[in-house]
Amino acid sequence: MKNKVAVVMGSISDKKTIDNCLNILEELNIEYEAKIVSAHRTPELLFNFSKNAHEEYDIVIAAAGGSAHLPGMIASLTILPVIGVPVRSSNLNGVDSLLSIVQMPGGVPVATMAIGDSGAKNAALYAARILSLSNEKIKIKLEQFIKNQTNNVLKTEVV
Repeated sequence: MKNKVAVVMGSISDKKTIDNCLNILEELNIEYEAKIVSAHRTPELLFNFSKNAHEEYDIVIAAAGGSAHLPGMIASLTILPVIGVPVRSSNLNGVDSLLSIVQMPGGVPVATMAIGDSGAKNAALYAARILSLSNEKIKIKLEQFIKNQTNNVLKTEVV
């Protein structure tokens, strides 16, 4: 395995959400490459990226808002696992993005996360769980992350 994740977003406006994903990938020392690939504005780039992604990456995390076709289109063109992150939109608060990503036809799977920041964080953690199956260093980092998360909750005092 390459132990590298591609993190793609439909536009720069998705970056604020996807930063939550990138922060966790960095915390877990998972190599990634972030880029903008628009399903609607750069279809040839989308096609070329998706067809060749397996040469550089093990997993693709794709974030998109609105009609949010990016994760599904990538999944239709690659053998790699694709994790979709619906980005909150101004019109329908991200529900349109969620439905676009989650309602894939049988045979074209996209592991769809929650809308927005939580979804972006969980996308990174889901990718880490996949990579940890064959990478002991990532597994140890992930176990420590989970332990720290638990400890932070347990030490919180309610006044």
